[in-house]
Amino acid sequence: MKILHIITELGDGGAEGVLYRLCMQDRRNMHVVVSLMDEGKYGPELTRAGISVFSLDMPRGRISVRGLWRLWRFIRRTRPDLVQTWMYHADLLGGVIARLAGRRRVFWGIRHTDLVPGRSARTTIWAARICARLSRVVPERIICCAETARQVHGAMGYDAGRMLVIPNGYDISRFSPDPTAGRKVRAELGIAENALSIGYVARYNSQKDHETLLNALAILKQRDSCPFCLLVGTGIEHSNTALASRIEALDLTRFVYRLGRREDIPAIMNAIDIHVMSSSFGEAFPNVLAEAMACGTPCVATDVGDASFITGDTGLIVPTGDAEALADAISSLLNERNTTEWEVRRERSRARIAELFSMEAMLKKFDGAWRAKSSGSTN
Repeated sequence: MKILHIITELGDGGAEGVLYRLCMQDRRNMHVVVSLMDEGKYGPELTRAGISVFSLDMPRGRISVRGLWRLWRFIRRTRPDLVQTWMYHADLLGGVIARLAGRRRVFWGIRHTDLVPGRSARTTIWAARICARLSRVVPERIICCAETARQVHGAMGYDAGRMLVIPNGYDISRFSPDPTAGRKVRAELGIAENALSIGYVARYNSQKDHETLLNALAILKQRDSCPFCLLVGTGIEHSNTALASRIEALDLTRFVYRLGRREDIPAIMNAIDIHVMSSSFGEAFPNVLAEAMACGTPCVATDVGDASFITGDTGLIVPTGDAEALADAISSLLNERNTTEWEVRRERSRARIAELFSMEAMLKKFDGAWRAKSSGSTN
């Protein structure tokens, strides 16, 4: 089948990464990708792999009539067997335009959980609410990446009968234990091989709640047990004065490494003892947890989205915004290092991802959903 994917953007995000992996790994179908904005990070990589990418170049936060017209014409010209959209704005704009262009087989993609007024973008909340009203007429199916996302959106008014959950899948040959790569990163940063270290791979955004993690580190420093912390992601640079000021105010400068965006995430995961995710809302199926666990790196995470389902009994889950609980969980796991229990925890972390969240399982479920044509649904 020819699958046309429509996504809001192709930057360095979780949904974008899943779309990239899906297109690169799926051999049963032909994939074409449309970005409402620019090519971002993944557009050039997809193009180099022979996958067609079409960018509408809409400005962030604005709807372009010319862009919508170009999308309508592109769909009419390419005549895909079905259209798979990703994230609220693409669900709304891509889904409606696809139907207007004569494509009846439209699949929406939900990659988020709760939307918080005052913290989530107003345009995102607006798009989600309209999608809830249109969910009974535009999409054939609505694919959620997490059970929590399905429940939250069902409560928002989305058509529960059209929703199904397909968890993210991971290439465990790329994300795997690699002590050599981990030691190389530590040597680069000047961190001793036996020094305790944690990491957090996330862009700088209020949703990711770096503040609570920094407060937890300050608590551990007061206890004389502060580990080194690698912060990785877009916006985590020395030029970020707000972050720098907060780190300095908490007297954490010697403990926190601001590494910005990195391409060697598997090596980062191997360089740290545990991965800590302090997100406060909005997460559905956090990729970083599964990526860390696939590398044999246990996780501490806040109770958002499907974090507890991903980690199972291999990691620790704490309430959002609770720096004391986060500090206790970090300390608890780090105290296990160099024990038999620690090695067992590392092995179980990787085994859980391999068993439940393999790339093969995700591809099979997407293909099964796409091929299970609903009665009366034709192009």
